[in-house]
Amino acid sequence: MTLDSVEIEKTSLSTRLKEVAGLFLKLGFTGFGGPAALISMMHFEIVKRRKWLDDQRFLDLLGATQLIPGPNATEMAIHVGFIRAGWPGLIVGGACLILPAMFIVLALAWAYVHFGYTPQASWLLYGVKPVILAVIAQALWELGRKSVKGPLTAAAGISVLVLLFLGVSETALLFGCGLAVMLLQNYRRLKPHFLSVAALPFSGVSLPAIGAQAFSLPVMLLYFLKIGSILYGSGYVLLAFLHADFVVKLGWLTDKQLLDAIAIGQVTPGPVLTTATFIGYLLGGVKGGLLATLGIFLPSFIFVAVTNPLIPKLRKSAWLGSLLDGVNVASIALIAGVMWQFGKASLNTPLDIVVIVVSFLLLIRYKINSTWLIGAGALLGLLRLVCRV
Repeated sequence: MTLDSVEIEKTSLSTRLKEVAGLFLKLGFTGFGGPAALISMMHFEIVKRRKWLDDQRFLDLLGATQLIPGPNATEMAIHVGFIRAGWPGLIVGGACLILPAMFIVLALAWAYVHFGYTPQASWLLYGVKPVILAVIAQALWELGRKSVKGPLTAAAGISVLVLLFLGVSETALLFGCGLAVMLLQNYRRLKPHFLSVAALPFSGVSLPAIGAQAFSLPVMLLYFLKIGSILYGSGYVLLAFLHADFVVKLGWLTDKQLLDAIAIGQVTPGPVLTTATFIGYLLGGVKGGLLATLGIFLPSFIFVAVTNPLIPKLRKSAWLGSLLDGVNVASIALIAGVMWQFGKASLNTPLDIVVIVVSFLLLIRYKINSTWLIGAGALLGLLRLVCRV
């Protein structure tokens, strides 16, 4: 009998649900710094302080979140809620981590809509955008070193980046790279005609560019459900899909609005994917914000419910492990591509370059919490406004 099962037998379901709700509400309000910081806080609270799980079980859950789409920190909360309090805990754990960030982001979206387009508010965001690019660059640096595990994954990542600039679909690149690496790592001596199967996702024709169209809540919900269902790797990969769908295909957002949404997602606690809440509010008010949040997170609840009983088998599979290697390196390449596009649009003055370089060095060398740097960027924008006045 495991440590967590012994503890569960000693407490009632209602008590365990209250414990799950209390823990993840706390983390939802205080979890600044992105998924890595959130997972570290969970480890301290769940393993060290509350002893709901031991280290090995926690690592097993963390590994399982890497094998399925969706935000890792949110899926960890869903897993732990399910283990601690069954099906009600699955819902409560994930919801309590998401809801604080969602309400904070909705409030900021309201303020942005009412004041964000004025000159004063735009100057406040002036210093934040280069910092956001530095945060993304840090993620590329940290995650890239882990995802490139040899010549094969390095070549796969470079190929994805090149094909991305040639206009190949992000979804096709993500799954195609995973399939190619899986086949090559496990069957290096496959016949050429069979290996050509690995290239099929790369050669798949992306969805046609349908161009700008009138906004629709059901269509928006479907796009967020799609993104939530295929979002592998870091939460920053969200940027690639948001840009491709809402800026390029649908024409509902501008690059500036998307970068502002990313800034809001970074400066608030909880899951980075509440960027979707901000975008939903911009497009469809409160109803749009709620539907966007539902769409982006609902697939994670379903994936966790399905995979939780399979975790012992998943972590031992060489095939799934190599598939994940390919998907992860493709995710890093997608992040790099979007960062390049945003950088061209946002870095217009020497001061912008200085801010991103200094921010990147502070993040890498001194491990400063990104929230403090974003606050400093906002202060820089305010100082520029005052000086101009």
